[in-house]
Amino acid sequence: MAKFDYNQDFKAIDFRKHPERYRIGKGEQGVLLVEPYKSELLPHWRFKTPEVAEASSAKLYEMFEAYLAAGDFPGADMARKFLQMGWTRARRYANHKGGKKYDGPVPRDKKGQSGAHGRTQLPRHEDPVKAAAAAIFYKRYVQAREHPEYKRQRAEHIARFERGR
Repeated sequence: MAKFDYNQDFKAIDFRKHPERYRIGKGEQGVLLVEPYKSELLPHWRFKTPEVAEASSAKLYEMFEAYLAAGDFPGADMARKFLQMGWTRARRYANHKGGKKYDGPVPRDKKGQSGAHGRTQLPRHEDPVKAAAAAIFYKRYVQAREHPEYKRQRAEHIARFERGR
């Protein structure tokens, strides 16, 4: 599988029209970059309470299935990433009030990348409301990740566009 290419001109590329340009990457890579999907999915992404997370994850999963039915793998994969991001962000807020995981400024390496090195991780204070929201998103994320048609389209996308790159 090809690495996620952050050097693409994300503001100019319509990945629905150019699925060959879409790279799956790892985890949530590109979730806030790839259009038109970011603009379609982001308004529905919420995790403040379990009730909000239930409605949000249901809508995102509905969109995931619609993208699959249309044969739009980049859209389905982006919906899967939003479900995954709902889980990971809700977990962060469940573990750390305010979502701040580390104390102090974000150090930069020579390439300008941020990292956790040299910072102290703040203590965890479990928030049961955010933990419940995270569990709701996790269930939908796994459902999407393991969906047989998603797996089929993913394998096809890799074979057509990502092998050998």
